[in-house]
Amino acid sequence: MKPGLNAIMVPKGQNKSLLLNILAARKDLSGLSGDVLINGGPRPANFKYYSGFVVQNNVLINTLTVRENLQFSAALRLPTTMTNHEKNERINKVIEDLDLSEVADSKVLSRGEKKRTSVAMELIADPPILFLDRPTTGLHISTANTVLLLLKRISEQGPTIIFTINHPRYSIFKLFDSLTLLASGKLLYQGPAQKALEYFASAGYPCELYNSPAVFFLEIINGEFSAMITVAVILGVVIGAFFLALKHDCTDIYHRARALCTLTIFQSLAGLLGGKSVELEKLFRQELISGWYEVSSYFFGKLVSELLPRSLLPIICTCVAYFLIGLKLEAEAFSIMMLTVLMVYYSTASLLLAIGSHQRLFIAAVLSTYYLLMLGLLGILLTFTPLPPWLSWLEYFSIPHYGYLALQHNEFLGRNYCPELNTTEISSCSNYVICTGEEFLTNQGIDLSPWSLWKNHVALAFMMIIFLTIAYLKLLFLKRSN
Repeated sequence: MKPGLNAIMVPKGQNKSLLLNILAARKDLSGLSGDVLINGGPRPANFKYYSGFVVQNNVLINTLTVRENLQFSAALRLPTTMTNHEKNERINKVIEDLDLSEVADSKVLSRGEKKRTSVAMELIADPPILFLDRPTTGLHISTANTVLLLLKRISEQGPTIIFTINHPRYSIFKLFDSLTLLASGKLLYQGPAQKALEYFASAGYPCELYNSPAVFFLEIINGEFSAMITVAVILGVVIGAFFLALKHDCTDIYHRARALCTLTIFQSLAGLLGGKSVELEKLFRQELISGWYEVSSYFFGKLVSELLPRSLLPIICTCVAYFLIGLKLEAEAFSIMMLTVLMVYYSTASLLLAIGSHQRLFIAAVLSTYYLLMLGLLGILLTFTPLPPWLSWLEYFSIPHYGYLALQHNEFLGRNYCPELNTTEISSCSNYVICTGEEFLTNQGIDLSPWSLWKNHVALAFMMIIFLTIAYLKLLFLKRSN
């Protein structure tokens, strides 16, 4: 395949994407025979690091503008010896070359603009070889023509562009410098695209041929920060209004417990946002395989830049609800409350992260079933309907269970809800109403010792470490499988 625009045309279902990934050194070659030669010599081990690869589905950070996506790519892929001024000049040139000037500071893009932005992110590194997986798929014929004309113009500047494509229209077909036609693993034609028309005519293809149709923090700031605070305040007000100004007496002690349960369940649900934030398949595969960074850099960078900022949601919501409900007004109790809700949030987000990191349906189904069971049976029903003795062991695997126990211990220890009675009269409170927090905790089977509180945080930390380890190992597995 000579410098210019080279197309690999393969019928549907013939694994053209797999072929392109093998040529681009993005797949394990074990079990395959043959050689891929670069300028007549063996392909270097670091080939994928100086070639570009544009996947079929545009992989962009949607909350960043075109320019910010390019800045992200430049920061990771250009040499550290380049100054920021030189990098910005490179970015401006690529934006101009790909006709993206009008949308350079926009986040809302058409399909054609997204495709051009994906190409631009690869061209930032000025690769001598650029691979594209079906660059015209899903595009209108006029947009597809625009993208191919753009690639044609880029190829005339020296790089070799290789891409896969289904049967194109004649207007697109004329743009190719050379064409490789494969079917059922056999090479049917390779050579100048102009001569291929004669081959198709003789092989009975003419009708089908002519008529076939991070910068991670910046993401938070740009797209979600203000919305996150607004949602957190609204949810805090709603929860607080539902349990507004609970009475500090023995009649409302169970309502106070239900308020704590509601907060615990909410923090578990809020973890959905944190766990969902780390998408491991599309963006990670593209950037890791292209050699942008190592697994550890991606994983811990994502945790710090996304999981931590999103913890503002449970913090703000709990702060608002805390004072509306009228929970214990002590600095220590408030601090323990914040620690507990964060531990519940991070544990649940870690579980969702572990679920999202698995392509294997069986593993994802098991973890998802555990999550639903944890929230439903062990989270909500645990407060209102005791579990049968033969199922009581399940509570030790529940994140809300540990959070709820810690919040109860923190709120009720040392509380007296019958202040008008002296110590000797409390036990004779009418109708056997519970008057002290210690009595309520004892009835719930909760030990009064300090370890009874902190062991819940230890359990949550242990579960969080397990789930994060699962997610990290999955990333390592993805790296080794490519």
